[in-house]
Amino acid sequence: MNRLQTPDYAVFVIYFLIVALYGWWVYQRKRTAVSSSKDYFLAEGSLTWWAIGSSLIASNISAEQFIGMSGSGFQMGLAISSYEFMAALTLVIVAIFFIPVYLKNKIFTMPQFLNQRYNGTVAMIMAIFWLLLYIVVNLMSILYLGALAISGISGFSVVLCIVLLAIFSIIIALGGMKVIGYTDVIQVFFLILGGLVASYIALNLVSEKSGTTGVFNGLKLLTTNANDHFHMIFKRDNKNYMDLPGLSVLIGGMWITNLNYWGCNQYITQRALGADLKTARGGLLFAAFLKILMPVIVVVPGIAAYVLYQKGMFHTEMLTSTGATDVNKAYPAILNLLPVGMKGIAFAALTAAIVASLAGKVNSIATIFTLDIYKKVIRPNASETNLVNLGKIAVVVSMILGVILSLLVGNNLMGEGKQGFQYIQEYTGFVSPGILAMFLMGFFWKKATSNAALFATIGGFVFSVIFKFLPNFADLSFLASTGFSKANAQGIYEIPFLDRMGFVFIICMIGMYIISIIENSKGLRPNALEVDTKMFRVTPAFTAGSLIICGLLVAIYSIFW
Repeated sequence: MNRLQTPDYAVFVIYFLIVALYGWWVYQRKRTAVSSSKDYFLAEGSLTWWAIGSSLIASNISAEQFIGMSGSGFQMGLAISSYEFMAALTLVIVAIFFIPVYLKNKIFTMPQFLNQRYNGTVAMIMAIFWLLLYIVVNLMSILYLGALAISGISGFSVVLCIVLLAIFSIIIALGGMKVIGYTDVIQVFFLILGGLVASYIALNLVSEKSGTTGVFNGLKLLTTNANDHFHMIFKRDNKNYMDLPGLSVLIGGMWITNLNYWGCNQYITQRALGADLKTARGGLLFAAFLKILMPVIVVVPGIAAYVLYQKGMFHTEMLTSTGATDVNKAYPAILNLLPVGMKGIAFAALTAAIVASLAGKVNSIATIFTLDIYKKVIRPNASETNLVNLGKIAVVVSMILGVILSLLVGNNLMGEGKQGFQYIQEYTGFVSPGILAMFLMGFFWKKATSNAALFATIGGFVFSVIFKFLPNFADLSFLASTGFSKANAQGIYEIPFLDRMGFVFIICMIGMYIISIIENSKGLRPNALEVDTKMFRVTPAFTAGSLIICGLLVAIYSIFW
């Protein structure tokens, strides 16, 4: 297997120096004598629309996309792009309806929203929930999958790659959200450039293996040789139906995944909460356009790897220790085909994606812990300097915990032969339905009460667990005709996890409504946010951009239905 050579390392060192020196310059130029906590955690009023949009994408696109989603592209094809395409539409919705509510009510963290709208108990439970989710699922998975990819390209051990990624990310994160936001612009540049280079080389190779040349010929050959990999909506007899159950990607659980991730997630919304409405909306719209581009960078190489695999390539590179095919090795196998120098660019792109996500994640962890737990419960009178310093400590501690978890359980959960991207989506989905129900009701229904929110918070998780393990105790074959269940390899009928999320979301919404009506009838008047329909008006430029995005999505789904 080809490894990185001196010119590749030179390109990578140049990337590292550019990011590090630019980050230091931003930190020195924009810091004040005594940095406030909001300035450190949110970069209040400092990020431009293009910095917000770039930071959103850089923080979102990471190892789970480059490795996990590319592996899913190898396994199931273009359909996995629904996560990206639906995210683009979701970003438009969040920009119109969610961000104005946050900014109008001066919301800076998600637990703060819950405390302001419901009560401190709901806010504290969710703050702890989010910290556990970010560390146990997100940090651990990004570190492990990222190290797996870098190890496959560089030849370094997975353990060393985990440690080096953690150190690089800490260096960026300690500068605060300003440094993260502006360095993410560079990260996105390398991410897109390196990703496009990998896709270009992969498509060219497909052409050459078939006796032709050119990227467009390669793309045409992909659609011919892997026609089953170019359907966006799966039928019930598709072997991957459990992961992407038909129309649920358009009208079901996929909405819950995306609305929760892009609209109710500290890790994401934090980038826009320090800006004014026009700037925040501009950033979200820019991110939506970039999301439509992402499948070209992360999914197409996976499909190309599948076609090349069918032609006899990668059989050695993609084998597990037991002799099975490991789809997570599809993207590293493509990168190892790149010429010297180009491989360094792609390697820098992959590292940029991983580091940006890790830095953004630990910043959000530090924000929630410092502002919503430490300041609220432990030391309400803490000074701004104390909060900033504690935030930096939280960055280091959370990363250390992520490293330990990735070393202890990463291989068991996302190791050889497993689809890492699907692991992340399913287990995040245990809390997504309840969180989204609680936020939507809190935004747009003044009668929603704190006890109803508690039901959604705890009950949503409990019902998710019940639906997950229900097939072990009940025969769900009667749902097969509706598409809501399908037999697994053991003959047990399971509910696709996107549909499980849909069921739990409906239960949470109904439960919140009933509990709120009962409590309202007893004279309880819950807190309400300031919501005015004028907040949702958009500029002509934003409307035009949104319509272009909708048109592109309609065209994509029409062509590849």
